[in-house]
Amino acid sequence: MFGIDSPELLVIAVVALVVIGPKELPGMLRSWGKWMAQMRGMASEFRGHVDEMVRQADLDDVKKQLAATPGLDLQALDPTREIKSALQEGMAEGEKAMAEAKAQIDNPLVEPESAPQIAAEPALGTTTAAIAPEPVPAAEPASSASEPAVPAAEEKPAKAVAAG
Repeated sequence: MFGIDSPELLVIAVVALVVIGPKELPGMLRSWGKWMAQMRGMASEFRGHVDEMVRQADLDDVKKQLAATPGLDLQALDPTREIKSALQEGMAEGEKAMAEAKAQIDNPLVEPESAPQIAAEPALGTTTAAIAPEPVPAAEPASSASEPAVPAAEEKPAKAVAAG
C-alpha cells in the first residue's frame, strides 16, 4: 500500500504512539478509519459515475450505428407490436362470436346452422306437385283402429316453426 513496507509501517506506528500518546491513539485511529471509509465510498461513487458515462457513450455509439445501417427497421423487430396485433385479432374474433351468440339468443326461432334442414309446409301459391311426398313402404301393416294416428317426427318441428 503506497509503497510502504512493514518495517516502515512499524516506525510510523512507534512515532505516532510517542507523539500522540497512548490515550488519544485509539480515538485518532477510529477517526482515521472513518475518514478512509468515506474516501473509499467517494472513490467508488466516482468510479460508478464514470462507468455509467462510458456505458451511455457506448450505447449512443451503438444506437447511431444501428440507425445508420440501411435496410434495418428497428420498429419491425419490436415484439410488442406482434403481441398487440395478435391480441387485437383475438379480441375481434371473440367480439364476433359474442355478437353471433347474442343474435341467436335474441332470436330463438332461427335454427342454428348445424341443425338439419326440414322441409316446411308448402307456402301459399305453390303447388303440391312441387313437393314430392315420401313413398310409403308397401310391406308396412295397416294401423289398427284402436291406435291413434301419430304424426311422423319430422312433421312436428315443421309445424312448430310455421306456427311460431
